[in-house]
Amino acid sequence: MESEGQSRAEKSSSSSERRPRVRRNVTVAIAQDICADRYPSGSPLPRENDLCELYGVSRTVIRESLKVLESKGLVRGKPRVGTTVCDRDEWNILDAEVLEWMGPYIKDFDLLGCILEARRTIEPAAAEYAAERASAQEIADLDKAWRQMRDSAGEPESFTDADVMFHTVLLTASHNQVFRRLSSAIHAALQYALHASNIAVENREDAVLVHGQLVEALRMRDKAGARECANRMLDLAVRDLAAAEKAIGRTK
Repeated sequence: MESEGQSRAEKSSSSSERRPRVRRNVTVAIAQDICADRYPSGSPLPRENDLCELYGVSRTVIRESLKVLESKGLVRGKPRVGTTVCDRDEWNILDAEVLEWMGPYIKDFDLLGCILEARRTIEPAAAEYAAERASAQEIADLDKAWRQMRDSAGEPESFTDADVMFHTVLLTASHNQVFRRLSSAIHAALQYALHASNIAVENREDAVLVHGQLVEALRMRDKAGARECANRMLDLAVRDLAAAEKAIGRTK
């Protein structure tokens, strides 16, 4: 009996381990079809039974996938109407999974340019405030992130992780509650944008230099210098964005 109970438990465990992967694969497949305009905005998705046949899964898996997509703003379900693809303006484009699904189609959304515009508005002011308000620990954390960038300049993945940490700490160090909230909101989008830029350029020495100069400006409590460094970082970002969009265009 114990052996039989264990066998059932093992089967149940195995099933529960497989199901999320199946659902995730189907969710990704439907989402990418939406991003590719196979199912354009405003159009209805095929009926559940047809989706089951298209993606080779049960109705339960399809329903779970549609719930995920609806939670992220890609689709909307209505009784007796079915599921409709939402307008792109309703998509949660700051969600890490949505960014992943958009993948090679991201250039069509001009998302990288929009992120850069947001940074242009926020980061110079955040740097100036941080020069006045940052704690010694926050400056030390920025210095640590900068050193990690410097030491991993030849490794895009590690460099991006340190780069994202730097900008996250910078917004936090402004001690502006709205900037702190924005830091959390745009974290995934910022990571995507910085990663796209960092893998598109061969030389990251300019970025390392100006990030280090910003840390020094904060140490000196130089508000004008900090703002100027932030603007120079964003000038580099414009250059790197052009390289990233070119690379995305080649990939697409």
